[in-house]
Amino acid sequence: MIDTIKSAVESALPKVFELRHRLHQIPELAGEEFKTSAFVRETLSETNIDLLKPFIGTDVVGILKGRSNGKSIALRADIDALPQEELNDLLYKSTHPGRMHGCGHDGHTAILLGTALVLNKLQDKFDGSVRFVFQPGEEIAALGHDLVEAGALLDPEPDAVFAFHGWPGLPTGVIASRPGPMMASADFFNLIIKGKGGHGSKPDIAIDPINVAAHIVTALQAMPARQLSALEPIVVNVCTFHAGDAANIIPAQAVLSGTTRYFNSEYINKIPAMMEKIISGICNSFGAEYDFKYEMPYLPTINDPDMVSFAHDLTIKYLGEKSWMDLDQPSMGGEDFSFYLDKYPGAMMFVGQGLNSNPLHHQSFNFNDDSLFNSITFMVATVIDFLKQPI
Repeated sequence: MIDTIKSAVESALPKVFELRHRLHQIPELAGEEFKTSAFVRETLSETNIDLLKPFIGTDVVGILKGRSNGKSIALRADIDALPQEELNDLLYKSTHPGRMHGCGHDGHTAILLGTALVLNKLQDKFDGSVRFVFQPGEEIAALGHDLVEAGALLDPEPDAVFAFHGWPGLPTGVIASRPGPMMASADFFNLIIKGKGGHGSKPDIAIDPINVAAHIVTALQAMPARQLSALEPIVVNVCTFHAGDAANIIPAQAVLSGTTRYFNSEYINKIPAMMEKIISGICNSFGAEYDFKYEMPYLPTINDPDMVSFAHDLTIKYLGEKSWMDLDQPSMGGEDFSFYLDKYPGAMMFVGQGLNSNPLHHQSFNFNDDSLFNSITFMVATVIDFLKQPI
C-alpha cells in the first residue's frame, strides 16, 4: 500500500501544482471566496465525491464513501487570503490588487484537493468515509466556528479530524506536531480613550488621551509579567495607537487595539477583567472616560495526544524518520481549527516550508510546492490507515 499511495500521489503532483498556482492567482478575503469555492467545486465535480450544499456561503464540503460502512474521518483546509499587496515576481502572481495568499492557504487547499483526487482513485482501498472541508474565513473572522455550528461535520460525525498549516523555518516537507497545546487562543481588543482636547501649550486645562493611553499601554504590556503566572505563556500586546492630527493640538480621543494570546482556558474571562480594571483605574485617575471591547474568536488549539502519536507513527511508516519532527513549544498564533478539535479528537500538523522561507503574512511569502508530496502522502495515508481501525 505504501508504494501504491506514493505512486498515486506522484502521478497527481503536476495537476496539484497547477491547482495551487491558479489558487494563488485568485486570493479572496474571509467570506468572499466566491471564485475560490467555485474553482474547488469545479475541480471535484468529476470525482465520486458527494458535494454538499454550502452551509455558510462559500464553504465546500464533500464526502467520499469507501467500499462499505465504517469509521469516518474529516480533513480540513482553509481557503481565504490576506488584505495585502503581493511583492513576489511570479508567473502566477495574485491578480487581485491588495489581496494575496500570504498565509499559505492556497497550499492548504491544494493539499486537500490533491488528497481528494488521489483518494477518489483509491476508493476501493478503504471502508467508511472521508469528509473534505474547504473552509472560508479562517483569518480574523474565525468562520470555522460558524461552519462547525452549522452542521458541516454531521451525518456522519468524524471519529478524527486533521488539518495542515505550512510553517516557515522547518525543513521543507517535514511534518511536525505536538500533543496538547499546539496554537494559542487569539483574542482581540479595541479601546477608545475619551479625553478633552485643547491647545498643545495648555495641557493643564485639557485631558490628554495620548498621555492616558501611554500609561495604559505600559501597564497592559507589563500585566503578564506582574499579575499572571510566570509559568504560563501569555501575550498582551497593543498593536495600534491612533491619536491626533496636528503637532500643536491635544486631541479629544485616542484609539488603541491589540491582541492577547494564551493556552490556559482559565484565562478566558480573567484576562479581559484584569485589563478593564487597569484601564478603568488609569482613566479615573486622569479624569478620562473609555469604551472597551473585547472579542474571543479563537479557542486554544489543543491536539489529542493519541492522534499525534498516530500521526508520528504514520509519518515514519510512509515517509521515514527524517520526515517527522516533535515540536518543543506551541505557537502563539491562533487557528479556528480549534473549534473542530474542541468537539472531536484530532491534530493540527505543520508542514515545513524551508529554513529560509519568508514568514507567514509576509508580502513575499509563497507556499513551497516541494512540500506538497509529503503533505498529500500523509493525508492519503492517514485516511487509509485510520479507517482500517476497528469501529
